[in-house]
Amino acid sequence: MAHNNRKPNMKPYTLKQFQTQFPDDATCLEWLKNYLYPDGIYCIKCEAVTKHHRVVSRPSYSCDRCGHHVHPTADTIYHKSPTPLTTWFYATYLMAQTRCGISAKQIQRETGVTYKTAWRMFKQIRSMLDDNKPLGGKGHGVEMDEAYFGGERKNGGGRGLRTDKGEQYKTVVVGMAERKGRIVATVAPDAKSATLLTTAREFVLPKSTVFTDEYNCYDGMSRMTEGYQHRRINHSEKVYVMGDIHTNTVEGFWSLVKNGLRGVYHSVGHHYLQTYLNEFSFRYNRRFDTQPMFMSFLKQVEKRDVVAYRAPVELGVEPF
Repeated sequence: MAHNNRKPNMKPYTLKQFQTQFPDDATCLEWLKNYLYPDGIYCIKCEAVTKHHRVVSRPSYSCDRCGHHVHPTADTIYHKSPTPLTTWFYATYLMAQTRCGISAKQIQRETGVTYKTAWRMFKQIRSMLDDNKPLGGKGHGVEMDEAYFGGERKNGGGRGLRTDKGEQYKTVVVGMAERKGRIVATVAPDAKSATLLTTAREFVLPKSTVFTDEYNCYDGMSRMTEGYQHRRINHSEKVYVMGDIHTNTVEGFWSLVKNGLRGVYHSVGHHYLQTYLNEFSFRYNRRFDTQPMFMSFLKQVEKRDVVAYRAPVELGVEPF
């Protein structure tokens, strides 16, 4: 008997398909141009959407009317990069195809670039994966929990949150997960009440039902002006599920992230942790998609100054 709620299968995207679709830099550039300018390229000199042709000697397109050049890679993660686009796309493919990510060292081995280049590509690709939008809303449940990332202290100091002098050395991360929906994980300065409640205000929509554990820093949740309904589960009493009250979704995500970081990256510095969390959240939030993960990654590419490259709709500019 078929299950109606069965998770849809993501379409496979093999290495052979990648090599067929993106065999050279020209093909990659053409894809980028078509994706960034779906309605045609707006020429700022002609002040119109005009026909452009590919310039053979450089990675750009020239306006047929005035000759003005447009570079699809400009103001993107590929901006002024001497690394071939095929290498960029292949690095993106490798990152997307591995369930828990891939290290910069492995990208170096796979692509033949230097480690410095692999790390820069790695960092730039991950910078596109910020998916931290508000969750929940009236009638929706959002689980909230804090986690601590960091290894043992040096000199055999154990695994506690703070040093003997009271200095915090582990990184606090706050996670919020919709039931059967999206997740947001963000680095926080601490796990104090003011921080947790401010984070909830930023990422959880008003009127949501918020599920937490018994941690006393969540005490003010139900008194917030956003009108949250607050439900708690008492983990200290070995109670983990009571009806629909639990935080198993967000705790399962913590397990996924920690195992991934431990197995692939081994350790992650405080300053870079947010980008890794963004990557894990991005994958998790698309677990029900049928589009290959590689295309989801690739379609995050965007111009940093979008307005400068699009026709002003309010002026009614028509294609040439």
